[in-house]
Parts: sequence; structure tokens; C-alpha cells
Amino acid sequence: MFLSALISLFSVVNPLGAIPVFLAMTPDYTAGERARTAFHTMLYFIAILLAFFLGGSLILNFFGLSLNALRIAGGLVIMSSGYALLQGKFAQSRAINDKVRAEAAEKEDISFTPLCMPLLSGPGSISLLIGMYSEFPAWMERLQIVGVIVAMGVIVFLILRGAPSLFKVLGVAGLKAISRIMGFLVMAIGIQYIITGGVNLVNQLNAL
Repeated sequence: MFLSALISLFSVVNPLGAIPVFLAMTPDYTAGERARTAFHTMLYFIAILLAFFLGGSLILNFFGLSLNALRIAGGLVIMSSGYALLQGKFAQSRAINDKVRAEAAEKEDISFTPLCMPLLSGPGSISLLIGMYSEFPAWMERLQIVGVIVAMGVIVFLILRGAPSLFKVLGVAGLKAISRIMGFLVMAIGIQYIITGGVNLVNQLNAL
């Protein structure tokens, strides 16, 4: 379960797709400054996803939302993000435009926003984790998901830390090819969420 959850979260987050955006936002940073920004981004990433994973059911109850509604809405968001990745539009799918880049250039610390949110942790990853919380009710399973979030944070740090080297090795073409593969997987995850939410909703209505 740990590995499958990690692969799903990695596909939705797609930290490799963030490499060009990260480098574009840190053109004048030294290696140490990039490493520090990557580390802070990792901490924010883990904290945000843990908060939504552990408190997601409370949020649903507060707004009176059902899990099936979340799955369908989250599936649509994930599928839309996957389609954008297939088109090679990673930044646009995460609401990163020229205005956001201009604001980032004026900020001293870009680790929380726009790097952590909305670039890495967004509606897709949040809805995925809230769904996992309900899908795996046993606390041993949930502890594994917590481990997945922490592991994903470390992966984000390592990828951002090594962004210049990875960009040289993979290049623009390589990163776009990986993003398109990720996009296909993300679309499949989104469609599966929509199917699961729809089937469960129909079964609930039939049981009434």
C-alpha cells in the first residue's frame, strides 16, 4: 500500500515538472539559497498535506460535504490537471502565470507561495489525501500514508535541491516527456476517483 500511495501522490504532485518553474523563479540564487528554499518548501509541503490528511474529514463535516462529492469534484480537478500535463502546461495547470512570477521575483521567500502552494500542494493532492483517509480507516494504514507524505516531502526537497543538475541532464524535452507520462497517470487517477464516487453515490441512492 505504501508504494502504490507514494506513486499516486508523486504522479499528482509531479515535482519534476516544477523544476523549470523553480529555476525561473530563482535565477540569481546561490546554491545555498536554493537549498534553503528547497528545505523550507519541503517543510511547508509536509505540514500542509498532513493537516489536510488528518483534518480533512472535519473539513467535510463542517461544510456538510459527502466523501462521494469530494471524490467526484477532486477527480475532475485531478483529471483537468492531468490533461494540462499531457499538453505540456504544468505551470498553467497550477495557476502559475506571469503575474505570479513577477510577484515571486519581488519576494524574499518563495518557499510557501508560490512554490509549496499552489505549485506542489494543490486541490488535486489535497483531495487525493482526504479520500485516502476515508479509504483506509485503520490507523496502521493511515500511519503509512503519513510516511508517504513525509517521503514525498523528502523527494520534493531532493528534486528541487538538484534542480540545476536534473535540468541539464533531462533538458526541456525530457521534462516535458516525463510530464506527459505523469499526465496520463494523473488523468487515470482522476477518472478512477470520479467512477468510485459516482458508483458509491448511485448505490447510496438505490439503498434509500
